[in-house]
Amino acid sequence: MAADTAQTIDHPALQRPKVTEREPLHPGYLRLGEEVPPASELDMETLDLVDPEVWRQGKYWDRFARLRKEDPIHFTPDSFVGPYWSVTRYEDIMAVDTDHKRFSSSWEYGGITLGSPPPDFELPMFIAMDEPRHSEQRKTVSPAVAPNMLKEFEPLIRERTAKVLDSLPVGEPFDWVDRVSIELTGLMLATLFDFPQERRRELTRWSDIVTNMNNPDICPGGEEQWKQELLSCLTVFMGIFQERQAIPLKNDLISLLAHGEKTKNMTPMELLGNVILLIVGGNDTTRNSMTASVYALNSFPDEYKKLKANPSLIPNMVSETIRWQTPLAHMRRTAVEDVELGGKLIKKGDQVAMWYVSGNRDEEFWDRPNDYIIDRSNARRHLSFGFGIHRCVGNRLGELQLQILWEELMKRFEHIEVLDEPSRTSGGFVKGYTWMPVILHGK
Repeated sequence: MAADTAQTIDHPALQRPKVTEREPLHPGYLRLGEEVPPASELDMETLDLVDPEVWRQGKYWDRFARLRKEDPIHFTPDSFVGPYWSVTRYEDIMAVDTDHKRFSSSWEYGGITLGSPPPDFELPMFIAMDEPRHSEQRKTVSPAVAPNMLKEFEPLIRERTAKVLDSLPVGEPFDWVDRVSIELTGLMLATLFDFPQERRRELTRWSDIVTNMNNPDICPGGEEQWKQELLSCLTVFMGIFQERQAIPLKNDLISLLAHGEKTKNMTPMELLGNVILLIVGGNDTTRNSMTASVYALNSFPDEYKKLKANPSLIPNMVSETIRWQTPLAHMRRTAVEDVELGGKLIKKGDQVAMWYVSGNRDEEFWDRPNDYIIDRSNARRHLSFGFGIHRCVGNRLGELQLQILWEELMKRFEHIEVLDEPSRTSGGFVKGYTWMPVILHGK
């Protein structure tokens, strides 16, 4: 990072956003800014991966490395999210992710994230369903991101990307997260929903709120505010859903749900669950990969030189970015029967976290896993999209957005300079960035 440059510039964009002091969510968790102890000092019997401060400081890598080496199928008996298993090696994660009969993602068992939602506010969604309901609802929305639609979207994405990039200041600091990553993903999300573009930041807000009920910077009112904002989202989308039912089918996500044989009679909470799933899936993952690509190229300057010398590496660089970043750190499953895995007995009803972020850095699978290598030969074998029936339905669209972003960036700018370490999200599900100051250098 170009810290020296940052120190010579006095600019509002360089002011790191303040983080609200908060009470630890669980006994033994860290306070804001408290030093994160190295993994070597931790008691393996109680090692817990979901302390928000560990994620906010980005100090989880040694924890996963120790688990992969010493206890790759690890049980945490007590945590903020309850007892849970951590699966941390690539091959073991694949085994769980593709075993849909013994490991459920259904909301009836607790869904896809660790912990339990408020008991009176469950959000069923197709990613949190087992067969056959999962595939029935997934097939309903998949036409919106089918290959023929990607061809239709490509010129629109390119036009919007060019417009956003042409609006950016050259030689002056700005927040990449807000001006580029959030803006571009918001534009695409509004298109997928056929949602008013002038209100696209509402989609970003709902995406942020749903995964941050306990984050006072985003949801200072806690559970009550969280419920109210999501109910506001439901009110908006219930109106859109009913409007789309009354007109001929179009190819946006809400029209597809409104006319789908298996989705047109969804309960309001099912509608909200699926809307939230599609918002988070189309927003958090792509926007954090967009930021990660810039951060990674600055962290590995030789790779940036390699890209400048050979822009044809962009598609593979996109896959490597998604591996290196892993924008969703974990997915949860629940054992529906006793299962032996790696010599451990996972009991019926136990929570199981597939730590994609760890599998994507597994030394037994990847060569130099912590390095960012844009021409890595097996980069596409990353775990970030999941595997099996729950593989990300919009993965190709996300890749396309990232590819076009870098094609357009390379046309316009000689270099993107990161001026300071980014601010990170404080949670073990969405793994991303909230602020990253940069300067663009023109050709």
